[in-house]
Amino acid sequence: MDADTETVTAELVPLEEEHAPLPARRDPARDAELARMVREDLAALMPKGTSRAYRSDVEQYEQWCRTEHLPSAPATADQLAAYVKHLTVTPRPRTKRPYSPRSIERAVAAIRAAHRAARLTPPDTTAALAYLAAYRRALSEANDAAALPRQATPARPKELRAMVATLDRATLRGARDAALLLLGYAVAARESELVALDLSSVRDTDEGLYVDVYRRKVGLWTRDLPVPFAADPALCPVRAFRHLRALMADHGLTAGPLFVRLDHTGAPAATLGRPRRDGTADTSGRLTPETVGDVVERTARRAGLDGRWTGHSLRRGFVTEARERGVPFERIAAHGGWDSRSRALLAYSDPGLS
Repeated sequence: MDADTETVTAELVPLEEEHAPLPARRDPARDAELARMVREDLAALMPKGTSRAYRSDVEQYEQWCRTEHLPSAPATADQLAAYVKHLTVTPRPRTKRPYSPRSIERAVAAIRAAHRAARLTPPDTTAALAYLAAYRRALSEANDAAALPRQATPARPKELRAMVATLDRATLRGARDAALLLLGYAVAARESELVALDLSSVRDTDEGLYVDVYRRKVGLWTRDLPVPFAADPALCPVRAFRHLRALMADHGLTAGPLFVRLDHTGAPAATLGRPRRDGTADTSGRLTPETVGDVVERTARRAGLDGRWTGHSLRRGFVTEARERGVPFERIAAHGGWDSRSRALLAYSDPGLS
């Protein structure tokens, strides 16, 4: 350092108290507002089918708590175990059949999810799951059907041929329902994934279709999913898509949802008759996931097919047919957006694994 340079030392002076930042204080009202916002957002993000089932499970649990004069939350581990025991010895109100182990598992998950949403510690499940394991063993030993999952009847080509034969494919409704059945089967789509398709989600080529499907349950895209021509024109998803697209164009529908709502006259319906829970109207014109199940069940019944027909019949039918044809498990999983180790996927071909 230069000898002529003056060195100045200074003591760091703390800020005046009046300028110091005040410690943050919790605002109970603001905390409650944030908690409500997060709960509503998480509920909206949850798949609709799951959220409805969870809501029903929690309502049923709360009813039991009122009957037993217990607070629903926070629940103790013993309280949860007692509720599981109650479910194992109580028939369903509507069917008078025992609850399936899968239904009880979902109820436990719903109760714990409700605790987390309320910022409460979820109850321990050790005792509850011990009751459930004993219940599952007892059902299996008795060869009770409740031990098996209530799976949808698979819609395979034979069934699909009979189902589409019930439709007047010269009409927009018949063309829509035929394309819904055949394309839903071809891409192994869940109901919500199928109705989420737009016209722009499908690329039409000389070789067939390439479809972009968003697998909502796992949050991943299946891009350019190949859908080839079928040898049987009646079962061809490519021809069904092209026919539907042409009829939609006749109604001025050249963009937006692939599967649209129709009114009682068979014309496109812009709004859904029922308002949303927030009071607003759905003006997208998009078909609802519930309607997929209605179409599957209605066409199956008209075709005289026995079984449990739901929107999931298309997805399960694809897997069942592919497995019988010897398609490798990994290819089936990739096509349908499953993890190759998925127990749900394994259960399609071996219900005993559920």
